[in-house]
Amino acid sequence: MSKKTKVSVFDMQFVTAGISTALVLLLLGLVVFFVLGAHNLSVYVRENISFSILLSDDMKERDILQLQKQLARQPFVRYTEYISKAQALKEQSEAMGTDPQEFLGYNPFTASIEIKLKSAYANADSIAKIEQAIKRNNNVQEVLYQKQLIDAVNDNIRNISLLLLALAVVLTLISFALINNTIRLTIYSQRFLIHTMKLVGASWGFIRRPFLWRNFWIGVLAALVADGILWAAANWLVAYEPELVRVVTPGVMLAVSVAVLAFGVLITWLCALLSINKYLRMKAGTLYYI
Repeated sequence: MSKKTKVSVFDMQFVTAGISTALVLLLLGLVVFFVLGAHNLSVYVRENISFSILLSDDMKERDILQLQKQLARQPFVRYTEYISKAQALKEQSEAMGTDPQEFLGYNPFTASIEIKLKSAYANADSIAKIEQAIKRNNNVQEVLYQKQLIDAVNDNIRNISLLLLALAVVLTLISFALINNTIRLTIYSQRFLIHTMKLVGASWGFIRRPFLWRNFWIGVLAALVADGILWAAANWLVAYEPELVRVVTPGVMLAVSVAVLAFGVLITWLCALLSINKYLRMKAGTLYYI
């Protein structure tokens, strides 16, 4: 009996179950990808939120550069840039299409230091504390940042994260149900073989073994197919839009691949175990009525 079971390991039923499982794992992989990608996207957006420190005209350039170095060493700073009065005038003249100095007779802009924060500090509460600390310097005229924009970004990120988490839970349950249904159908067709093996004295462990191995390999191969499709899609996205490399990182794709493989193997093996045990407990007469 065991020989017959081994012969039927890689048959059309195996292929059909593998394809069905691969499609479900692909859906699950997309959910994991969007959850992890959303986290990287939120970090990317937060780290590009900047604020400007407007400096006194009496402050010498060497003192400004020294202040910039001090700020760059702070734990909340990711990037700093010094913008001189001349550079600010040039940038604003290009933006407005006219030179304000020509009709004002002087440069109305001040030197500034632009700061981009690390993502953990890109929220209104942290920036307010940072602003208080920076304003202790008497040469700092003003600290400019868009509080409403920062609040809107953080609120949207929080809402999207909760939505993706809820979606992940729902789709995980759906994926489990679909894979479980696929595995149950494949074992259902073998219920009389399972009963026959019981009649000839085979132990439950001996009967389970080929079915568990079969579904283990279904999970592995289906996960590899799903991972291959996901990696190909990720490479296409990065090639199409290189900026996405900050979101679609190798770390994200590795985590997605491991999650898909672990879920595929665990679910197919567990569903097979539950289904086999169900038919092992059934009596012969019951098998005809299910």
